[in-house]
Amino acid sequence: MRNLLIFITKYNAFFLFLIFEIVSLLIYIKYNSFQKASFINSTNQVTGNLYAKADELKGYLSLKDVNDKLAKENAELRNQLRASKYADTVARKTVNDTIYKQQYEYIEAQVINNSINKRNNYLTISRGSRDGIAKGMGVISSLGVVGKVIFVGEHLSIIQSLLHKESRFSAMLAANREIGYVEWGDDLDPRKGLLVDVSNNAQPKIGELVVTSDLSLFPAGIPLGKVTRLTTKSGGFFLNMEVALATDFSKLEYVYVVINKFAQEQAGLEAQEKKDE
Repeated sequence: MRNLLIFITKYNAFFLFLIFEIVSLLIYIKYNSFQKASFINSTNQVTGNLYAKADELKGYLSLKDVNDKLAKENAELRNQLRASKYADTVARKTVNDTIYKQQYEYIEAQVINNSINKRNNYLTISRGSRDGIAKGMGVISSLGVVGKVIFVGEHLSIIQSLLHKESRFSAMLAANREIGYVEWGDDLDPRKGLLVDVSNNAQPKIGELVVTSDLSLFPAGIPLGKVTRLTTKSGGFFLNMEVALATDFSKLEYVYVVINKFAQEQAGLEAQEKKDE
């Protein structure tokens, strides 16, 4: 306290000047309408800017919660799509009774690790066996195909990315439904893939959409990319095409794991078929 009094006494002239300056400024603003209006307007502008910045900061801090909520809503909406269902049709005389039943379900997951610059790339997602994830399930983003599940822990799972030398997914040209396979090219460009083994009768066009076929891990029609260049495979019976991939792997934050309710039954039947061969 003594030091404070010494400080004030030492600089009393400065403090008196500051007090008189503030008082004169307040009197000047109070009794001059133009200056008063200008002061209030300036104060409102400063306060408004501060509130705007505070609101931006609050919005930024809440982005994760918003993104989580949107991802869950997208998964719920995908579950309601007709492409996620199958037709159970019973025909009796002239009456067709068609009921659409759920075949595919989607579980949203956050990407917590991702690589794109290696020959074999993987993702780690925030869902595991306790969430219903199993090996072999397909994984998509809001834009298109991402890869498939290869390792599953209780809380986390590892995804083999489309950007992997062993990734190969059944695909088709959206316009004429000619079947082929999409795989990653040897140039290791994360933006490009290859559509291979398509019949040379397909007559594809540059810019044509490439989507998943009925023979893939995914519902038919999930985007894979667009045709950017055509080449003829040696022998002349098949076409290979360069594809601009639909998914931007460098910006993946959320993905959806595709649960095919018929997958286990299909795998069992196909395994039995191999035994009988």
